Amino acid sequence: MQIAFIAAVVLGLYLYFVPINHQAEILFAILLAVALVNQLVHVYRYTWLSPVQALRSKLKSSPNSFSFMISNVRMSNRRYDRFLKIVAENAPDLLLINEPDQAWAEAISSLDAVYKYAIKKPLENTYGMMLYSKFRITEYEIRYLIEPEIPSFYCVLELPTGRKFDLFTVHPQPPSFDKNTDKREAELLIVAKMAKETPYASIVAGDLNDVAWSYTTGLFRRISGLLDPRIGRGFYNTYNAFIPFFRYSLDHIFYDPAFRLLRLKRLPFFGSDHFPMLVRLNYEPLEADEHEVPFAGEDEKLEAEEMIELGTEGKAPEEVAQVVKKKRL
Repeated sequence: MQIAFIAAVVLGLYLYFVPINHQAEILFAILLAVALVNQLVHVYRYTWLSPVQALRSKLKSSPNSFSFMISNVRMSNRRYDRFLKIVAENAPDLLLINEPDQAWAEAISSLDAVYKYAIKKPLENTYGMMLYSKFRITEYEIRYLIEPEIPSFYCVLELPTGRKFDLFTVHPQPPSFDKNTDKREAELLIVAKMAKETPYASIVAGDLNDVAWSYTTGLFRRISGLLDPRIGRGFYNTYNAFIPFFRYSLDHIFYDPAFRLLRLKRLPFFGSDHFPMLVRLNYEPLEADEHEVPFAGEDEKLEAEEMIELGTEGKAPEEVAQVVKKKRL
């Protein structure tokens, strides 16, 4: 949206102030127009004008429905009470927290009385992660897929009806001036392949440090076959909460076509630079075929393998990944 807005302003000013007489001026105006259209194509997919990718459930409630809240709390943010208030108001069945340190873990320990199950890995490097669940976690792994100091979670959850699904939670490195994005892209695509190969319906969630409309995220969806509930509904921008004009979607919940959407909402500001997100889903595997599922062609699968190889420096994913804690319950 920001690039589209700036391109439109520059194009308008250029056409108003500059007499278009020479080929170079005409070419520049055309290139500006093409750039604007290119951005609007991305904008279009996240408006009500575009068909939705993730279909809405026809059921208002079901024993197989659940709510899931994700939030990057920002490690330096100490407004614990405001965060706990949002959690209490929304009462999610699953709660994923990115960036908690030990101070955060201690400050929100009251959640242990609300959530019977939890996986906790608070860290002091802004890559801590904690997952709370009202549903039984039948097995879980804490993995270090690419970087030895950046964990991700894998777990299998059991709904009250006995139906199971699995959850991948990730928080790869953000792009920076002194580092390329090879490792982030590799981690996302490794998780995409894992989600595709698992026997259960999968959900992938977390602060992916990548926008919904990027090429990498699009490739992730096609490799994994997971749905983006924002397509056809809105951007639901979560970052930067402090700067209204410069906001984009970094916090994601992608899910298997076996789920149907009941609710999607961006939650209020509580002191972090990220807004929390809340989704409510219903497990409806018999209706999965009604979705138009994204899929990858052979060229894209080959490209994904090359990107994984680049990000893992030629090592196989199983050589890179470290499972430091594994448990079956």
